[in-house]
Amino acid sequence: MRVFLTILFFSIVLAAQQAGTPPSSPSPAAPGAQQNNAKAKQLIDQAIQALGGQAYLNVQDMTQQGRTYSFHRNEATSAGVLFWRFVKFPDKERVEMTKQRDVAYGYNGHRGYETTFKGTAALDPTLLDDFLRRRAHSVDWVLRRWINEPGVALFYDGPAVAADKPADQVSILNTKNDGVTLYFDSITHLPIKRTFIWRDPTDNLRNTEEEIYDGYRPTQGIMTPYSITRFYNGEMSNQRFLNTVTYNNNLNESMFEAKTTYDPNVVPPRKK
Repeated sequence: MRVFLTILFFSIVLAAQQAGTPPSSPSPAAPGAQQNNAKAKQLIDQAIQALGGQAYLNVQDMTQQGRTYSFHRNEATSAGVLFWRFVKFPDKERVEMTKQRDVAYGYNGHRGYETTFKGTAALDPTLLDDFLRRRAHSVDWVLRRWINEPGVALFYDGPAVAADKPADQVSILNTKNDGVTLYFDSITHLPIKRTFIWRDPTDNLRNTEEEIYDGYRPTQGIMTPYSITRFYNGEMSNQRFLNTVTYNNNLNESMFEAKTTYDPNVVPPRKK
């Protein structure tokens, strides 16, 4: 449906230009495209209301505590790791891991760092790119930022099945030709799946990243998923189960600031 409407739209624009009339002239296809856009916007608005409406949109920060599991070829690589996650919207995040909370990852704007027993170092560029990519395509960014950008296109792709639930599929395309597809539960209207595709600049291969959201609970007036499962090219790569979530804790800016104390790419001099 989306591909058909897009092709039809550009065909009409080309025909109008050749005829010397502006593209905005009435055409038989315009109502269909407008109805499709209106349906997509309606589903997005319903999702925002289901998440909490203005309470969801006005969240300033979020604190989570739970356990995270990594996977390789759909099999867990460990018994899980405790984590504490702090988010200050729009672009600050800190994750503390292990029972001792002695490993931390921080993100401030487009900068990232890692803290271990060795000290604090700039985050590996590949890991930082992975994080920034996921953040830019997250449900929060799409619903709070993407849909308000000039020139963004909304497409209703029709009914679908996501996470074994009936869903409505909506695709969002920005002016950079970057897209995200969201799946909304047909009954609750909550987001239950997000997917996007990107090309690796090193080999130009397409990669598909997906997240499944489940275990929604009302938390301070906001419907919050307490189970998040991530997939990479069809294989499970990470799963998080949340124990507690709180919002608007007035997190201090200093939590997300750090000074590097060593360079992991430089071998320290031997002690004499």
